[in-house]
Amino acid sequence: MTRPVEETNTGRALRGLASGSSSVRLQAALAVGTVPDPAYVDTLVERCAVEPEFFVREMLTWALTRHPAALTVPLLLGEVRSERAQARSQALHTLSKIGDRRAWPAITPELLADADEEVARSAWRAAVVLVPEGEERELAVGLATQFGRGTRETRLSLSRALIGLGEVMAPALVAATMDPDPRVRAHAIATERLWHDPDAGFEFAIEEAKRVVALGPPEE
Repeated sequence: MTRPVEETNTGRALRGLASGSSSVRLQAALAVGTVPDPAYVDTLVERCAVEPEFFVREMLTWALTRHPAALTVPLLLGEVRSERAQARSQALHTLSKIGDRRAWPAITPELLADADEEVARSAWRAAVVLVPEGEERELAVGLATQFGRGTRETRLSLSRALIGLGEVMAPALVAATMDPDPRVRAHAIATERLWHDPDAGFEFAIEEAKRVVALGPPEE
């Protein structure tokens, strides 16, 4: 007996998501997002945790955003607690794209300080999108604890996240500019420069901040 066309197409798409060819996986994710079906959601979430290619992961995320949040968000919240760093990172990234604030309780202080830099960056971006009104100042304080960590890309991500919160982050930023740790102080000063002059660029802001820090600790 011939199976329905819809079932055949679903099976083909699901097999495509696991193909050894990145271009086939990309096309399969595009097809799944173009014609959403609840049957795809579990596999999409599972693939996010293991997909090696960035551009395919982005398409998987897009495909998930095309499905109802009631189906995707609970599964993604489970992935946020995964031991696999990529699963956590991609789930947070996808949650930030979906923008359902019911996911906010999953953005814990532990995630904001995750030892994996990609996870931490994803958590910062998601936090800024999902934070409920009135809790932005507390989030800024939490984000400010991460000043001075990681690579240039990580520092820039943190600066952008804080700037994305707007004026409410000012007290936490000012406090960090007076931190005894020169790395924290330089990063905070660079963030302040970038906030007030976005066109200056992060590299310029960092170099300017290093010069300020080199002058010595702030006077009492």
